[in-house]
Amino acid sequence: MAEWTFITVTYNSAATLTRFWSQPIPEGVEWIVVDNASADDTVAVAEGLGARVIALPTNVGFGTANNVALKASEGRYVAFVNPDLSPNFDSLTRLEQSLEEHGGLVSPQLINPDGSLQPNGRGLPTLASKVRNRLSSSMQNDSYQVLVHPGEEVSVDWFIGAAVLGSRETFEALGGWDERFFIYYEDSDIGLRAWRAGLSVRVVGDEQWVHGWARATTKFRLSPWMRELSSMSKFYAKYPTLLGSVAFARRSFPGHRGAVATRGGSL
Repeated sequence: MAEWTFITVTYNSAATLTRFWSQPIPEGVEWIVVDNASADDTVAVAEGLGARVIALPTNVGFGTANNVALKASEGRYVAFVNPDLSPNFDSLTRLEQSLEEHGGLVSPQLINPDGSLQPNGRGLPTLASKVRNRLSSSMQNDSYQVLVHPGEEVSVDWFIGAAVLGSRETFEALGGWDERFFIYYEDSDIGLRAWRAGLSVRVVGDEQWVHGWARATTKFRLSPWMRELSSMSKFYAKYPTLLGSVAFARRSFPGHRGAVATRGGSL
């Protein structure tokens, strides 16, 4: 049985997989690719790179595809990872240690292809924070966009879905991903559900993985924006307190947001 299962959802991702997944899959790690009815040769490329592919006949969305793979997986630990991400498999020991010590969900600190830190850790996703973040490409508010440096392990409210790691037991206890979100906001949701379940959500600064961060809504195309707006409406209907201020919404999500552990310390 594999110690780790990596799960990647693809849709017309052949070129992306070729760019970011060229490293061999190590022993003890299984990689499952769930393909959402791609029109290109994603399935063949993924199989050639060492993945076990589940080819779906229709595009069922991100969360549903993740849940399909979770049910088919074998690993004690599970990493949901994007096709535009290059995992550092050597860091799994450290990430596993964090999960054993603190439980919950964990992510490495993501970096851009040029080596700069990427703010995958995020603060409470109030509507105002989300809108402000989408309207600007720069870091306007470091209480929402969180960078974690080496030697730090920082609790965040959620982190972007490019890399979401935890034990199988944790994901099963959370009920997997909320399939009402076809794409977008499912990562915010699973982080908040973890906090409400009494689990922590942390970014480990000692471990850095490269993420290409290709998002369809960075440019105007009607279909991606319509899907984002659809998920947005479902998300804030589920979490109405997030329509208010951060201070007001915080009452619904108590926890250890902002706690920092140095290397060898504890949260």
